[in-house]
Amino acid sequence: MINLLRKHPVITFTALLIIALLIYGFWPQAILVEAVKVSKAPMTITIEDEGRTRVIDRYVIAAPVSGVTCRVDLDVGDMITQGQTLLTITPLESAVLDPRSRAQAEARLAAAKSALQAASEQAKAAVEANKLAILELNRYEPLVKKGAISRDQYDRALNQANTTAAQKRTADFNVEVSRYELEAAQVVLEHGSQIKKDDTVERIPLRSPINGRILKINRQCEGPVNIGETLLEVGDPSALEIEVDVLSADAIKILPGMPVRFERWGGSQPLHGKVRTVEPAGFTKVSALGVEEQRVLIISDLTSPAEQWQQLGDGYRVEANFIIWHEEDVLQIPASSLFRHNDQWAVYKIENNEARLQTVRIGKHNGLAAQVLQGLSIGDQLIDHPGNEVENDRKIKIR
Repeated sequence: MINLLRKHPVITFTALLIIALLIYGFWPQAILVEAVKVSKAPMTITIEDEGRTRVIDRYVIAAPVSGVTCRVDLDVGDMITQGQTLLTITPLESAVLDPRSRAQAEARLAAAKSALQAASEQAKAAVEANKLAILELNRYEPLVKKGAISRDQYDRALNQANTTAAQKRTADFNVEVSRYELEAAQVVLEHGSQIKKDDTVERIPLRSPINGRILKINRQCEGPVNIGETLLEVGDPSALEIEVDVLSADAIKILPGMPVRFERWGGSQPLHGKVRTVEPAGFTKVSALGVEEQRVLIISDLTSPAEQWQQLGDGYRVEANFIIWHEEDVLQIPASSLFRHNDQWAVYKIENNEARLQTVRIGKHNGLAAQVLQGLSIGDQLIDHPGNEVENDRKIKIR
């Protein structure tokens, strides 16, 4: 080596330099990592989903009769009082009868009169038959006690009395029915015979059932409406509840009385509430990705002071966080430091600038942090987001 160095110093020096560089390049180097500490802090597990507000007492004002509505002079959001007339409806007038229809109406009226007379006569006959049956029953009663007649004759007389009494009641009902049919035939003939000559128009007022506001107006202009058609929706926006549809698997974990926090509703501070009802029936809803999901409605009440959420109205969006579990002092680590190793949870502890593989047992977790039950102590340093290059006993350097 000495002779080679004397004869070819440059070549020898270059070869040694290359060997040294190769050794240095393949020598294990400390890798840069980010470190986190095991700490104790409050921990909360929530179920988050989007919901909306709705008025608790919502009333739909519908047309009680077919007719013509007047123009609605109210706007959405206007204050209303209980008993206030919201709009009126003019019922449809009866059509004038043509000669043929008039003749048919007169014939129906005459038939109704005859039917009433026939029913009256049948009622009289039923009364007389019942009187006779009662007299015969009264005569048989002392005779059956003395044994002058058989018990069978007395039972037939009793049955006849009960039968004639029922026939009498039936005849009375037939008289009432015939009388109503006669009145109906008279009304058709009277109201369809001529047009009203006075200027009085009958209007049916629709009044507000509550003190509140107009929420929706289905018909603003005057026009014909059918019976049962929706005209207005009213309610009291100061009495709100929150409806949130969650996955049925999450609804199992939510119970009445559970606290809930509402965020991203537009205010600077979150609102607080309490679950009132978990509806027992679910429904199918298609998600934004086109997947069918079974969801359940959760109804919650606001417990924050009303002054904080007076700007909320019906149908406003909120972000609901149902608090499933909460503790103030929990030993926890970031979930990003965990990974699976031999079907167990594990982390890399930092000891003497080296990575040490450590299996742990975790409890509750909320996606960001995990509760540590066994394997770590408060203050331990861990590698956050360990990559594939991190191995047990590997030299590391904290970034």
